[in-house]
Amino acid sequence: MLDLAEELHRWAAQGRDFAVATVVAVSGSAPRRPGAALAVDGDGTAIGSVSGGCVESAVYELCRQALQDGQPVLERFGYSDDDAFAVGLTCGGVIEVLVVPVRAGDPARPVLAAALGAAAAGEAVALARIVSGPARLLGRALAVRPAGHPGTAVEGGFGVHPDLDRTAAAEARALLDTGRTGTLEIGARGSRCGAPLTLFVESVVPPPRMIVFGAIDFASALVRVGRFLGYRVTVCDARPVFATRARFPDADEIVVDWPHRYLESTEVDARTVLCVLTHDAKFDVPLLRLALRLPVAYVGAMGSRRTHLDRAGKLRAVGVTDAELARLRSPIGLDLGARTPEETALSIAAEIVAARRGGTGVSLTGAHTPIHHDTRAAPATV
Repeated sequence: MLDLAEELHRWAAQGRDFAVATVVAVSGSAPRRPGAALAVDGDGTAIGSVSGGCVESAVYELCRQALQDGQPVLERFGYSDDDAFAVGLTCGGVIEVLVVPVRAGDPARPVLAAALGAAAAGEAVALARIVSGPARLLGRALAVRPAGHPGTAVEGGFGVHPDLDRTAAAEARALLDTGRTGTLEIGARGSRCGAPLTLFVESVVPPPRMIVFGAIDFASALVRVGRFLGYRVTVCDARPVFATRARFPDADEIVVDWPHRYLESTEVDARTVLCVLTHDAKFDVPLLRLALRLPVAYVGAMGSRRTHLDRAGKLRAVGVTDAELARLRSPIGLDLGARTPEETALSIAAEIVAARRGGTGVSLTGAHTPIHHDTRAAPATV
C-alpha cells in the first residue's frame, strides 16, 4: 500500500474512510508484485491496481465490504481451469491479497497513517502487518523507522506480547535497511499467541543516488537514463560553463565543484552509483581515490583501455590498493558496441543493473542462467 502513499496520506489527512487491498504473496506468473495495492474510499473512488485488470472488480467489492463491516480479509486469486472467465488470473499465476479497512477509530489507522505520511514525505519507513494467523490478529500493524531516526522508532504493535513486537520491529528494520519488501514467518513459540504468524513487510526508501562526474554530452544521455531507472541524479563538474541547467534539464541537481571535494561533502550509501566521465587525470585520480574507499554500489570510469592502465598506475601511486582497484568498472559499461552518447548511456545503465541484480550481462538466448536474479529477501523464519 505504500506505493499509493501520497494519495492515501491525503485521504487520511482529510479524515476519509477507505479500505486498502495489498498483494502480499505471488506465485507463478502475475502482473503485479507484492506491495501493489488498490484502495477504495467511502464514496467508491478507487486508485491503484493489484492485478493489471484481471481481478480488480472482485477486489473492489472486497474493499467495499471491508468498509461496511470493518473486517480485514485475506483472499486468494488464481486461474480457473474450469471457467476461464471466472474471477482469476488468466496469466496462470496466483496472488494473495490482504484487504484492510482504514476507518475512523480503527486500531490500525494511526499506524497506517504514520507510515503513509513518512512514505509520502520521501522518508524511509517499513510497515509490518499480520497476514496469516489467528483471525483476530489479521491486519494488525506496526511501522518502523531506520536506526538513528530522531522521532519515534516504532509506531503501533500487534497487541500480543512486547517480545513479538520487538522481534517484528528488528526483522522489519533489517528489510528496511536494504529497501526490501518480503514476508517473515514467526513460529508458534516466537509469536507468543499459540500459533504461527506470517508478517508482510513493505519497505519504502528514498530513491537511490546516481552521481555523474563530468558535464559532457555522454553525461546528458546518462542523466536521462538514470532518471528513467528511478535514480535521483546529480551532475558534478568543476567547470561552470558546462555544468548548467540548460545542458542538463533532466538532472535533479547540478553542482559546480571539484568532484572529489563534492564527494567528500555529500551523503552516499550502499545503493549509490558513481559514474566518472571526466576523463581527465587531475579530476579522476583524487576522485577515484576517495570513491573506491566508500561503501557505494558501483564505481565506473570512462576511458579507453590504455587510459585505464595509465589511471590505475596513478591510483596505485597515491596509495590505492589492488583490492580497491578491483571495485572499479573501467572501461565503464557493458560491451554493446555502443557509439553514440545514448548507446553509451545504455551500456553503462546495463552494467549498473547487472551489478545491482546479480546479472551476468550475457545474452539470454541459449543461456542457462535464470532470467530473473531475484535479490529480494527470501521469507525469514524466527
